[in-house]
Amino acid sequence: MLRINRQTDYAVRVVLSLAKQADGARLSTAAIQREMLIPAGLMPRIVAELAKTGLIRTYAGRDGGLMLARPAREISLRDVVEAFEGPVLLSRCLRVTGDGDCPFQMTCPVRSKWGRVQAAMLREMAAISFADLAQEAAGLPILMPSIVS
Repeated sequence: MLRINRQTDYAVRVVLSLAKQADGARLSTAAIQREMLIPAGLMPRIVAELAKTGLIRTYAGRDGGLMLARPAREISLRDVVEAFEGPVLLSRCLRVTGDGDCPFQMTCPVRSKWGRVQAAMLREMAAISFADLAQEAAGLPILMPSIVS
């Protein structure tokens, strides 16, 4: 099964929470954690990785918190997914290392099709900005979960 991992999903939630704020606004990790139902044990790792990859900025102290490192319109879903998952690769045969994984690599009719599907998926993820997601989220009703983890 092809799917993103749980940590990537939570990272998307963190960036979305920040994207819903006014430019330059900071949010506490606790506020994001509550809003997006992110387990406390995972939050520090997610924040550290988002900061390390330059997607968010962290500020310590009483007036600290998190904020996006650049405008939400400049951060794509692909940026966050690749920060946590690495390069998206639908099939090992699409690796450009040329390490001979597949004896049919140069003549395989399926390889080019995998490449087209992967390119389309990457294009779509790159076209989805967090500004778009925040705007869409603003029009959705707020659901109050019955159980907060």
